[in-house]
Amino acid sequence: MAARTSPKTPDHPHLDVDALLADRGVGIIVCCGAGGVGKTTTAAALGIRAAESGRKVVVLTIDPARRLAQALGLTELDNTPRPVAGVDLSSGGSLDAMMLDMKRTFDEVVEAHSTPDKAAQILENPFYQAVSSSFAGTQEYMAMEKLGQLRAQAERDGTWDLIIVDTPPSRSALDFLDAPKRLGSFLDGRFVRLLMAPAKAGGRAYLKVFSVGVDLAQRTISRVLGGQLLMDVQTFVAALDTMFGGFRERADVTYALLKEHTTAFVVVASPDRDALREAAFFVARLGEESMPLAGVVVNRLQSLGAAALSASRAEDGADQLFEDGAEDTLTAGLLQLHADLASTSARQNAIVGRFAASHPDVKLSTVAASATDVHDLDGLREVGRLLAG
Repeated sequence: MAARTSPKTPDHPHLDVDALLADRGVGIIVCCGAGGVGKTTTAAALGIRAAESGRKVVVLTIDPARRLAQALGLTELDNTPRPVAGVDLSSGGSLDAMMLDMKRTFDEVVEAHSTPDKAAQILENPFYQAVSSSFAGTQEYMAMEKLGQLRAQAERDGTWDLIIVDTPPSRSALDFLDAPKRLGSFLDGRFVRLLMAPAKAGGRAYLKVFSVGVDLAQRTISRVLGGQLLMDVQTFVAALDTMFGGFRERADVTYALLKEHTTAFVVVASPDRDALREAAFFVARLGEESMPLAGVVVNRLQSLGAAALSASRAEDGADQLFEDGAEDTLTAGLLQLHADLASTSARQNAIVGRFAASHPDVKLSTVAASATDVHDLDGLREVGRLLAG
């Protein structure tokens, strides 16, 4: 691995990953950030490093890359935690991993919190089948549901002492925190209550209880959605009505759990303006919500093997060789490549440096960009080593 330079000032606080993983008071680590910044890789690397240091770990991943899934031994989507083979467990730790199956988790919620007949009615409903697979925010909410389930199992059976969560690849990193509130707003919304009106009032009583305006709105919705779809939606909402309170209560419990000192948030970013701007928003939001921030990890920071050779000197050397018509085009090409990488490194370090300067109390850890994709346990171990500094 090439040497790396630090974009932080010497006195900027460093995120001590090993101390975080060794802290037995921390039972949940949430890796969050914008999409495509390496959250899943970070979560997996933390899981392996924690397990090999003696923690009993379960990693909840969300749709990891195929190679990473194979590195963890997860060849198929599976909603059940399973042991990861090839991890050194000589220190007494263990590592299980799972990939969130959004629909299966939703099904489990329905089955656990309703009667068998009611559950069957909901599960067979066409509108439910669509909502449970693709409704906006469902993946984030189900990640919260699964976290609650894992925490309950850990407390009940002592199966794990550390849960590491890889949050969904949302457009906005804040979607994970906002999902429970958005779902609660949807369940309490006027549109849903309007759809529930016929099921609650029923037949002629409906005409007596509700105004002509509501009846007109129902007929308008029917024309827009279609009669059969409207019936499916009404049946779905009516069947879920008794579960609405349970959704909100569990969301509140999990949200409160995220505020406890036993939880630590690790915000993951890449060294570009958009990702670090998203990280800054998330850091601010965690502060507003009084949620414990462990620090920020900046992934894929361009490193240089010959940091003393500046971009301008390398480019000048390459230009001179090309102008002289030298036969050694390989050297000229390498100098030009180094110049490009040095420019990239300088730009990224400046961006991260500005973030560090504007967040002097936020702990940082940087991980050098790798020449190849991480596709096995050794690669994840190397990422963990770099995370630990």
